[in-house]
Amino acid sequence: MRPTSLSVVLPVYRQADHIEEIVAAFDRGLRSLPVETEFVLVVNGPDDGSRAAARRAADTIGGHVLESERGWGRAVLHGLAHAGGDLLCFTNSARTHPSDLVSIVQTDLERPDHVVKADRRVRDNWRRRAGSALFNLECRLLFGIPVQDVNGTPKVFPRTFDALLRLERADDLIDAEFNVVCHRRRYPVIEVPVTMTRRHAGKSTTGYRSAVGMYHGAFDLWRTMRRRGATTFPMSLAG
Repeated sequence: MRPTSLSVVLPVYRQADHIEEIVAAFDRGLRSLPVETEFVLVVNGPDDGSRAAARRAADTIGGHVLESERGWGRAVLHGLAHAGGDLLCFTNSARTHPSDLVSIVQTDLERPDHVVKADRRVRDNWRRRAGSALFNLECRLLFGIPVQDVNGTPKVFPRTFDALLRLERADDLIDAEFNVVCHRRRYPVIEVPVTMTRRHAGKSTTGYRSAVGMYHGAFDLWRTMRRRGATTFPMSLAG
């Protein structure tokens, strides 16, 4: 059955200077698609004006504003729990170009029995490229997942893939958990290449310390899933 409604979850962290503009651009782009869209903005950072800006953006398009404690995964989980669409989407609004969001949602409307996600082909600089390549390689080796870009957003999926509504990671590892669940449940995944790399504004929260934390976090996720007997990758360490 073709989906008729879409929920777009947008975590908002220190984005007071551009969140209104980007939400309006997302809304304009998605209006070209044959689907009713709701926006769920989840403010999960210090009060730098982002709350007020998010409320103004939501009032303009008829969206919703929620608040959560700090954390990418925590904001995604909170937003998905309050989303009502047949199709569900979450994305890093600071790094998502409206045309990429529209393209990925349109692909999932055409293939509603799939997960559709972004595959970012370019990064800001060589450090980000190297760090991303290392993390993606680690995830492929640990979990056997075939995706090229674990953290790439937007991610869009049908509500019927209900295991994706029971994710647990409240941190940056939620994207790795998302892909592992897709792999385990055999949810088919389509990756759409995108070239958007620069933030619309503001400063990235990903630095050396957070990157190292993600490398350790991926291994911790692997150990947790192994203890639960949930691993499906073809490695001798699986026992």
